[in-house]
Amino acid sequence: MDTNIIKRNELLAQKVIKGLESRNMKGYYASNKEEALKKALELIPEGSSISMGGAMSAHEIGLVEALKEGDYHFIDRDAATDKRAAMLAAYDADYFLSSANAITEDGVMINIDGNSNRVSAIAQGPKHVIFIVGMNKVCPDVDSAMKRARNVAAPINAQRFGLSTPCAKTGACMDCKSPDTICCQFLMTRYSRHEGRMHVILVNDNLGF
Repeated sequence: MDTNIIKRNELLAQKVIKGLESRNMKGYYASNKEEALKKALELIPEGSSISMGGAMSAHEIGLVEALKEGDYHFIDRDAATDKRAAMLAAYDADYFLSSANAITEDGVMINIDGNSNRVSAIAQGPKHVIFIVGMNKVCPDVDSAMKRARNVAAPINAQRFGLSTPCAKTGACMDCKSPDTICCQFLMTRYSRHEGRMHVILVNDNLGF
């Protein structure tokens, strides 16, 4: 990554962290994937129960692999024979891993979901939520964050899942009502009522979609 981009991201991350703190959420800055992994593992005590949504960013920093190999109770819905039970178990987990489809410079997070297990767990249930967010997802305001979620994250995820949606074919949101749509629930996280529940690790890298 260009040194000027790195410096800009470092400065912007501090602005986002201040915004998060004003919203009763804790923010952290990691200069690379390795630092992000280290910080995430510092936040999760051994023996904890952990679940997650489809957070590619958590995979990309090596967090999922580390948790599966470590002394943790990792609820792996992909390996579960009863996926619904695995999803429901997430609501009582000690930690829930996620990312954000977009985050504003003042700390508001936007997430879009199809099955809605991810956004519902972010909103309520798990004792703690840890977000792994690449600096590529930072947007100036809520309007641009929503546009990013709908026109960048959603089309790419629809393609990734092999869905037959207009955005998967055009690369842009068509505000569809397709049976395959993954834009079923929109969650704006603007404040956490519960002290110490939400932790956001901002990573100076391009992570996720």
